[in-house]
Amino acid sequence: MPDSAPPLLVGEDLEREFRTGPEVVRVLRGASVTVHTSEVVALIGASGVGKSTLLHVLGALDRPSGGRVLFDGEDLFARGEIALARYRRQEVGFIFQFYNLLGEMSALENAMLPALVARQPRGEARERAAAALAEVGLGDRLHHRPGELSGGEQQRVAVARALMNGPRVILADEPTGNLDPKTSEVVYDLFLQLQAARGIAFLIATHNPDLARRADRIYRLVEGRAREVSGTVGTAAGLPV
Repeated sequence: MPDSAPPLLVGEDLEREFRTGPEVVRVLRGASVTVHTSEVVALIGASGVGKSTLLHVLGALDRPSGGRVLFDGEDLFARGEIALARYRRQEVGFIFQFYNLLGEMSALENAMLPALVARQPRGEARERAAAALAEVGLGDRLHHRPGELSGGEQQRVAVARALMNGPRVILADEPTGNLDPKTSEVVYDLFLQLQAARGIAFLIATHNPDLARRADRIYRLVEGRAREVSGTVGTAAGLPV
């Protein structure tokens, strides 16, 4: 990654507060992260520290109470709602810990959903979903429902779904949290393959220190603030063991 390359996605001094009656809970307290094009960045931190909240703000699923999100140098939340919806559909993909697949639909139908929401022709959506599922190694599972797939296979369907509209960055929230260590490695290897083949950037929230060490860079979120972990990727200081 050239030092001169402008960042793709930047969270700048992000704040996020939640009100429950008279009480104000400050989850993000000036968190800043930077993701460059075709870069894998890991986000680590204890449960409940705000990793999901940070990803939701960066993905425009939630609005910050303060600070800015820049995408390609543009202030994301200065856009109108239609432009924000376009960002969520086309520029960013989402992968979640619990897959979020619809149980009554096949793998193919689940993968098609983002294209259908974007009002693409059904035949085209079906063709592209089949290609995405083949790309993640599920070309022989197109018509299986989630209940007929293993956890790793369900997560691959979720990856295929995230790829459908050609995102430039994928935000993955504990994507291996429900998987055994071997399957976690397989899914992470898939992310690295997509990074190389498609030039997609990944920001991955994870509890798994072994996977985090394989990222290009690592941020730790503590008390609502993110700091980059120093040291080489393989021996990054401060990672849990």
